Amino acid sequence: MATAEQHTDPVANHGEGPVWFAEAGELHWVDMLAGDVLTLASDGSIQRRNVGSVAAAVRPRITGGFVVALERGFALDDGDGTPLRVMAELWSDAGVRMNEGGCDPDGRFYCGSMAYDGTRGAGALYRLDIDGTVTTVLTGCTISNGLDWSPDGARAYYVDTANQRVDVFDYDRSAGLTQRRTFVVIDPVDGAPDGLTVDAEGGVWVALWGGSHVRRYSPDGRLDLVVEVPATQVTACTFGGQNLDQIFVTTSRLGVDRATEPLAGAVFRYSTAVSGLPPRPYVG
Repeated sequence: MATAEQHTDPVANHGEGPVWFAEAGELHWVDMLAGDVLTLASDGSIQRRNVGSVAAAVRPRITGGFVVALERGFALDDGDGTPLRVMAELWSDAGVRMNEGGCDPDGRFYCGSMAYDGTRGAGALYRLDIDGTVTTVLTGCTISNGLDWSPDGARAYYVDTANQRVDVFDYDRSAGLTQRRTFVVIDPVDGAPDGLTVDAEGGVWVALWGGSHVRRYSPDGRLDLVVEVPATQVTACTFGGQNLDQIFVTTSRLGVDRATEPLAGAVFRYSTAVSGLPPRPYVG
């Protein structure tokens, strides 16, 4: 069993959604319920930018800047210092918020939602298309969570945490996500599946909330690596670094005794034997 090492101070209350911005050589992630996008620069400094009451997920834009999911919709940063361009809210229910997302091989950005109180079936998965329109991709979700694609783009892996499993879909641009089926089931005693990422060999890395570790599953669903993390609430993971051979893991302080778990809220890092995929940007 491997162990991840501490990479930042415990700077986030609910760290989530890490992503590598390759051009700048920076790691970005969110302090979700503070509404902040965090940036770890190449010099080790951390910048924090508030984008609203919730910052659920962030991804680079091909034109510069980033796309971010807010509490009830999306916003665009142009990367030129101008104010964030906030799009129309997708729903009015204050009891539901965005939670986690990612970009497909065709440059469209997805983010899923959940009820603050965890009501079953209250969430959905939304897709922000290149022209700015929004499509509802899935309904009846409970805690819409990690989402990433296989190296060839033909499959998408998805977590609805309440189901205790990772599902896999077939994918193409016109048909979208089809043929949903179970990829792996997680025993609740090991934690709950949260964020995920896929490596260049098609391995699926899954963060385990409440489980203090990240797991790598081979493309056929076989567990072949466990990386321990010195924090209980492990939220998400991504590949980064110059050669995309470092996996960065975010953690949360929610539900944690900080006296006994002082590193909760830090980012951790593990050097991998397999490289990751370049981050997929939003094309809009």
